[in-house]
Amino acid sequence: MGSRDIESSPALNAPLVQTNPSVKSSKLKVALLAISTSVLLLVATFFAVKYSVFESGTGLLKDDAPAAGEGYPWTNDMFEWQRPGYHFQPPNNFMADPNAAMYYKGWYHFFYQYNPNGANWDFRMSWAHAVSKDMIHWLHLPIAMVPDHWYDVMGVWSGSATTLPDGRIIIVYTGGTAELTQVQNLAVPADPSDPLLIEWKKSNSNPILMPPPGVGLHDFRDPFPVWYNESDSTWRMLIGSKDENHYGTVLIYITKDFETYTLLPEMLHKTKDTVGMLECVDLYPVATTGNQIGNGLEMQVGIGKGIKHVLKLSVEDKRHDYYTIGTLDLESFTWVPDDDTIDIGVGLIYDYGMFYASKSFYDQEKRRRILWGYVGEVDSTNDDIHKGWANIMNIPRTILFDVKTRSNLLFWPVEELDVLRTSSKELNGVVVEPGSTYHLDVGTATQLDIEAEFEINQEAVDAVVEADVTYDCSASDGAAHRGLLGPFGLLVLANEKMTEKTATYFYVSRTVDGGLQTHFCQDELRSSKANDITKRVVGHTVPVLPGETFSLRILVDHSIVESFAQKGRAVATSRVYPTEAIFDSTRIFLFNNATSATLTAKSVKIWHMNSTHNHPFPGFPFP
Repeated sequence: MGSRDIESSPALNAPLVQTNPSVKSSKLKVALLAISTSVLLLVATFFAVKYSVFESGTGLLKDDAPAAGEGYPWTNDMFEWQRPGYHFQPPNNFMADPNAAMYYKGWYHFFYQYNPNGANWDFRMSWAHAVSKDMIHWLHLPIAMVPDHWYDVMGVWSGSATTLPDGRIIIVYTGGTAELTQVQNLAVPADPSDPLLIEWKKSNSNPILMPPPGVGLHDFRDPFPVWYNESDSTWRMLIGSKDENHYGTVLIYITKDFETYTLLPEMLHKTKDTVGMLECVDLYPVATTGNQIGNGLEMQVGIGKGIKHVLKLSVEDKRHDYYTIGTLDLESFTWVPDDDTIDIGVGLIYDYGMFYASKSFYDQEKRRRILWGYVGEVDSTNDDIHKGWANIMNIPRTILFDVKTRSNLLFWPVEELDVLRTSSKELNGVVVEPGSTYHLDVGTATQLDIEAEFEINQEAVDAVVEADVTYDCSASDGAAHRGLLGPFGLLVLANEKMTEKTATYFYVSRTVDGGLQTHFCQDELRSSKANDITKRVVGHTVPVLPGETFSLRILVDHSIVESFAQKGRAVATSRVYPTEAIFDSTRIFLFNNATSATLTAKSVKIWHMNSTHNHPFPGFPFP
């Protein structure tokens, strides 16, 4: 069901639906813009990067990679095996950015970028819609919005949902004009009393915002109403951008009615390095002390002792979601990072693997902040077309401040995921000698939830006196690299002979000051024998405090591996496409490739996971 224009809406105050003459004048200006070949090529390149048309790390278009059949001879059964069992995805076609997640009248709502025409990105991107009672089992609803007006004719792109003080819901989103100018638009529920929010109406005042002077027509996107000031009834709205010198910027607008806006002269943030376009902006509070520890916070909680604010941005050039923790001054609406050397684009990252365009929302039912990002494909576009689908969503994660390190966030799968656990196996005190592996016999290992804690013998640690500061996950040979104190961890989606495997591991080394440094890495290099797949080693250092064991949680679901180190201090997500480690041939192993340290798996708990079998909502077949 598509969207329609607002004609009259008793549920919406007049200022939201009146026509803005200055905006109408801007419409005429945009309609008169000429389309040049160079601009179209530039924008086509942007979308190629944003939606993973490029093979990561190769610089080649996916269509330049070996076509299906020229690489590995996939069968339809093998393609079907790659479909996850308990991660969210639509029945078919291409999906991408999560948008406007919310809890409304008893349902969790989830909107996402969706191409109703096929398994690749094109200029018909729409907003698909699903609802759930637990964020694990989803019911698909009709498409909420499609590109059917001049201001979004080339796509209904990313945006946010906001609850107004009187309880009304609005959505602001970026649309693409025929000239691919990025403009901001407003939509509201056709029937706010409908708990499913099935039908949405677009304002006849759209577009509500055009790119301001000095901002590129293609560098103005992803609006986020972030703060309501009760004293003067104004909203602050953030929009991602970049300047002419390629520094990322976050613009601030003020509005009272979501129709008339004032651009503030000061930006919320400008990057120190030339990191390029910033998109999918998110700003939210976290509790650092006091009785709020352990809970998420809604934005209106304000400021005060024991509260910090996280600024998160997706950096288009680097394809990662970066965050920095800082302090927000609500009077001046300025945000200052705690450590200005940890900036967007050079510092902390939500997820070191395939994870992008994330967005969080506050779940008022359980007082927690929930995070979603989309997980792209790294196979060829031709393979996606043969499969009939592309991309999936991560398991929703909670976000908390790490009160132990006091320098980072913690990300963890929502507790509802545990209901999918079925048969389990637990092992304790398993010793794995240097250079060896240990098979964990759990039968078919295609859909698993694994929690493991490790120790290495102290004698080996004490014997290491020489500093090793050159190790880097991405520059190494992955799990095949051998050091004195690592790598060690788990091999998942492995075949019997371990010629195919995805390794999640720790690598420990001595620093120049005599301390220990731990890397958490995920190795995809040997995950598949297919040659038309991007395979990397991803990861970074992770704090391991004195007295802590090395801990991992790994979610295995056919072609996706989500791994969490040290209770969520670092996360890595991989898409992998085994050719032999599939169906009943999937195995799991402990491994220790250190040359000196003996590994003890203090505890390994493995659960098989049920499938969620997401269905259309009864009476609403998915288109």
